[in-house]
Amino acid sequence: MSTDPNAEFDHAVLDKIDASPLGAVPTTPAYQDALRRLYAAQQVYASADHKGGHVTARSLIALPFFHAHNLDEFIAGSIDDTALETNASIYDRYVNSLPIDHRARAEKLRLMVTGKAIHHRAKHGVAAVHDPLHTLFLVPGAGPHPGLPGNYLHGAVFHVGDEVTGAWVVNVHDSDDGASLFSTPKLPEALAKLQEVISSAPFHLNELEGLGFKLT
Repeated sequence: MSTDPNAEFDHAVLDKIDASPLGAVPTTPAYQDALRRLYAAQQVYASADHKGGHVTARSLIALPFFHAHNLDEFIAGSIDDTALETNASIYDRYVNSLPIDHRARAEKLRLMVTGKAIHHRAKHGVAAVHDPLHTLFLVPGAGPHPGLPGNYLHGAVFHVGDEVTGAWVVNVHDSDDGASLFSTPKLPEALAKLQEVISSAPFHLNELEGLGFKLT
């Protein structure tokens, strides 16, 4: 049995948020105090879908996550990066998973999330030219700002710098300028970190510090 005198009431507040279609709770001091505690404990995030509403971390556990459907094959080395599912296709699956009334807003964010077309570059010491790896993923969660529609964080694995001295980056963003970043010189380490991120969702961006990420 919990020794926290607020535990029972805080649990009731979580239930009320989950039961409300807007994620709303009364504005009385007791409820607002409970919200402050629950936000501090990262059990509640600001809703991405309803202004002034809230969403519980526990309610996000059942949501799907999105990454290249053949990511495991790429990690295993059975395909190369040119065969990975495209970012546009990954984002399509995310949009189609949302309630219809949230899809138009998600479409407005498509370019921000998937990024502009990447210019071709030559591999170091290799004549062949193709786009550098940049693979998208979306997981439930929030940051300093709410997530994308449906309460999603978005991120990517990509390479920065030249082929010899550059780094592989895993970054994760909310819907605004909240971001967390992990950098390593080795692609396998970046892909392993991506798998950690996916298996850890849902989360708040600052929780990624425990996985070696830095808030930016």
